[in-house]
Amino acid sequence: MSRTMTTRQGDTVDLIALEVYGRTEAATEALLDANPVLAGLPPLLPAGVVVELPTLASAPVKTTVRLWD
Repeated sequence: MSRTMTTRQGDTVDLIALEVYGRTEAATEALLDANPVLAGLPPLLPAGVVVELPTLASAPVKTTVRLWD
């Protein structure tokens, strides 16, 4: 079952990705793929747009390199 959300005034696709998934990398593209109508709307989305929230694979874990101990 897909989750959905309704936009509020001032929402952007990037902001939705950050709030829902905690990241924009790959999440913004997934949102646009699942909701093609968003591409035709202005960057600041109007309030009341129902957005389908696709399930994403977990983000790859990046290893940290320590140069000095």
